[in-house]
Amino acid sequence: MVLTNIDPRAWKGRGTVSLSAADVVGELKALRKGRAIFTTPLADRVGPALRSTCGILEDDGTVEIRRKLSDRLRPLVESLPDDLKIALLAAFALDERARKPFYQERVHWAAITLDRDDRTVRRRIDEGIEQVAALAVAAPRHYPGRGWHTEELRVTLALDQPVPEAFEFRRVIADADEIAVLDLAPTLPVAAESGDSPHESDRGVDVFHGGLLIRRVPESSDRTGLVLRLPEPLRRGTRHEVGLRLRANLREPRYLCVPRHPCDLFDLHVRFGERVPKRIVRQEKVSPAAADDRSRTGSALAADRAGEVHVRFRNLAPGFAYGIRWAS
Repeated sequence: MVLTNIDPRAWKGRGTVSLSAADVVGELKALRKGRAIFTTPLADRVGPALRSTCGILEDDGTVEIRRKLSDRLRPLVESLPDDLKIALLAAFALDERARKPFYQERVHWAAITLDRDDRTVRRRIDEGIEQVAALAVAAPRHYPGRGWHTEELRVTLALDQPVPEAFEFRRVIADADEIAVLDLAPTLPVAAESGDSPHESDRGVDVFHGGLLIRRVPESSDRTGLVLRLPEPLRRGTRHEVGLRLRANLREPRYLCVPRHPCDLFDLHVRFGERVPKRIVRQEKVSPAAADDRSRTGSALAADRAGEVHVRFRNLAPGFAYGIRWAS
């Protein structure tokens, strides 16, 4: 289980957040101006509603913002009737043939393609934007049968403390109504003597905000899942944030996230301090069994001058491990 250091500039004071179709409509109408998704700098043209529905982070650059906008908008646009689809592909410069510098030029391209006049195409664009906004709010990022998923997960792990300590922050999205609890998979294993189970006192868990810890579920000799009751049930499409602190002696020289639910982003900072290992490797989408294999290779990582390593993973698949392993 891991949680997220939510950027206060983007989320401070927001708590549980719901998307508004009207807000999405307004921001899409602003986005279509000029070069649309090819505007530079693009961040200034993307408001909080689009950032939420497209999973855009505060520190994402123009290229990443453009990719996320395209990945999110294109499937919604392509689900529309042909005339609306062509009009919107042109409006947002999603069609290579319509990547013209001015909105009115793209409108004219769509008018020729559809054999309609420019005024009709503008009406089609407005109609299509309304439908895309409604689809985005109805299904922000739907994962059928999952109940909820993690939109953003950040953790800072300090290994230069007497007992390793992790600060975890998570932003989740409900994919169904009446989500009252979160079952959080463990990521901070604890040390134990061979053949013995670790004591509960070896695991320190503090909930900073976002719910009440109601149950710990033993999953293995060194891992315990957590069940968190939310302040109130979430409606489908609603966002919620949780913050935890975990303390435990590590059983293995690794830190991994093995999500039960889909996760859009996992951002991990690990601080080794003065004791930087000789070898640090990135592990991405490996089976938990393979993660236990100390001989398994991975991309080599180098700590910075502060003895820290930073890795980021996107689109984590449930049941696979993501994180780092090290060896002295």
